[in-house]
Amino acid sequence: MREIKAEELTLKTVDLWKNQWLLLTAGTMEECNMMTVAWGSIGCMWNRPFAQIVVRPQRYTMQYLERSECFTLCAFPREYHKDLQHLGTVSGRNCNKLADTLLTLKESSAVLSPCYEEASLILECRKVYAQNMDPSCFVTDLASKVYPEKDYHRIYFGEIVKAFE
Repeated sequence: MREIKAEELTLKTVDLWKNQWLLLTAGTMEECNMMTVAWGSIGCMWNRPFAQIVVRPQRYTMQYLERSECFTLCAFPREYHKDLQHLGTVSGRNCNKLADTLLTLKESSAVLSPCYEEASLILECRKVYAQNMDPSCFVTDLASKVYPEKDYHRIYFGEIVKAFE
């Protein structure tokens, strides 16, 4: 894996989010939680490279994001798709869900939140903005379809401080 400038990332971003998924991790090596994310974006905001993620309030990872100044996003080769599916459906509240996968935590280089040995892409992000989605801001009927329980996501913007491919 080699470090690259975030501005040099060449990603098929829609495919990355929609089909490959990313693993979001917040916390520290000693205490963290992770979840698979399939909605978000990667781009430029406030003249900085950024990753934007969304997390529903009932997700256990939310408490780690709220306490942390950072998070990581990692992509993996196709062979780890089953592990990502597990990490996206099982809560870490009552078990060590990572222990049921083939993934190995490792320290990040610039943030406290860990990343993974097996990752094919690592984005180390410093949290710069968070806001709850406001349902009154939807200009179509999408909210009623995507949020029937009215459990609107919290949006996080993270400046990408290090990137590795």
